Amino acid sequence: MARYRVIDNEPQNPAALVDLGVTPGGVPVSVHRAAVETEFLIATGIVEPHQYAGYSGGRKTVAVGAAGEPLIAYTHGPVFVDHPGTRLGRIEGNPFHEAITEAARRAKLGFILNVVLDDDKRILKVTAGEPQAAFQELAAFARSVYEVPIPHQYDIAIGGAGFPKDANLYQASRVPSYLFFAPTPVVRPGGFFIIPAQCQEGAGEGVGEQRFLTALRDAPNVQTILENARLNGNPPGQQRAFVVAKVLEQTCIVIVGSECPDLMAVCKMIPVATMDIALTLAQHELSQRLDVLIAPLALLPLPV
Repeated sequence: MARYRVIDNEPQNPAALVDLGVTPGGVPVSVHRAAVETEFLIATGIVEPHQYAGYSGGRKTVAVGAAGEPLIAYTHGPVFVDHPGTRLGRIEGNPFHEAITEAARRAKLGFILNVVLDDDKRILKVTAGEPQAAFQELAAFARSVYEVPIPHQYDIAIGGAGFPKDANLYQASRVPSYLFFAPTPVVRPGGFFIIPAQCQEGAGEGVGEQRFLTALRDAPNVQTILENARLNGNPPGQQRAFVVAKVLEQTCIVIVGSECPDLMAVCKMIPVATMDIALTLAQHELSQRLDVLIAPLALLPLPV
């Protein structure tokens, strides 16, 4: 640490950013000055399924991690999230992937060193080199590791966020949205996502988490959340409320064992104390023999 200067990105500070114009798709590109003005820009990261980019890593580390807020807001907004190509595991025909690839090119990303990990965080593959070629090689390998075939849609998916993502609702809500935004939604319309999560931190304490909470809590219903976002856009963080609302539009989300059940309820989700209660509730609503998918660490395998 003594040998290197460490800089936090400042996405809301225009003085820290360089304006790199607008992509052909209309995305405003601004990137931290230190990244743009360096002689040689290197990105490190992990290639794994990502809800918007298809797979993380490569171009995303610079194009989002070092980006200005307008780029983050636009690429995480309704125009992109509503697009059928913006899906987990999908790169081809994905407008999010195309936008951040162009943003990284404008920032002159020159080299990446990325890894694919297993569920114990051990390195399965490491590749370094020209950003696009290295990323494509790792994404192809990651598909063989993460993508798991399932035969059909289910009535219920029980998904674990795992520590530390089960500590607040912003992070735990990734589980239903991740499974919903798989290439085909894992749960059929009218079904249930059941998520065990303590959420001892409530919705989360950061600016983005509080925007997420406000959007979910203050809207009278799910449709209003969607309409407001499509009309006015989303600042970073609030886009997660839009994503969750798209899940709630077609399914129910049950949070099991939360320390703040009232918060879960005002966020349009169903809080229950135990898994037994959750399953009984689902069975009562669906009135049939239930077909259940269990994903203990739901943010790792990608069901296809």
